[in-house]
Amino acid sequence: MSERIYNVLFLCTGNSARSIMAEAILNRMAGERFRAHSAGSYPKEAVHPMTLRLLRQLGIATEGLRSKSWDEFAGADAPPMDFVFTVCDRAASEPCPVWPGQPVTAHWGTPDPAAAEGDERQRLQAFRAAYRELEQRLRLFVNLPLDRLDRLRLQGEVEAIGRRGVDRD
Repeated sequence: MSERIYNVLFLCTGNSARSIMAEAILNRMAGERFRAHSAGSYPKEAVHPMTLRLLRQLGIATEGLRSKSWDEFAGADAPPMDFVFTVCDRAASEPCPVWPGQPVTAHWGTPDPAAAEGDERQRLQAFRAAYRELEQRLRLFVNLPLDRLDRLRLQGEVEAIGRRGVDRD
């Protein structure tokens, strides 16, 4: 297995829930192989409190998590991205910056838990559902044989992950 660490960027409009969860999940799940980041086209002032609450309940570190602009990752001094995934439909339809190095990209649309209505229990349930969906996709992703796939095949595999392997309930 390669000793290379792959940089992954998760994009969403507000960078307060789904993209933050994906960043935290991947860093916990495979931090020795991947370095995950997240950003938004119109970042919120702060990470959604229910995102932080859920991550802490699951024993995932939240230190350093913050809402940030995707401009931080488009500059010359930004780490080159190997993969860029949009996790919300709105961000997927927005014109994105040009990412240096031509990363593999895919859309992994996930329902927005921050838009959930209802009481606190119902809203937390929406956050848990988004977390499970992202975790399932990331389990598939980290098990891809990256060192044995050419770019075209890898592109197809990460796109397919966005369409399969998700058990929504």
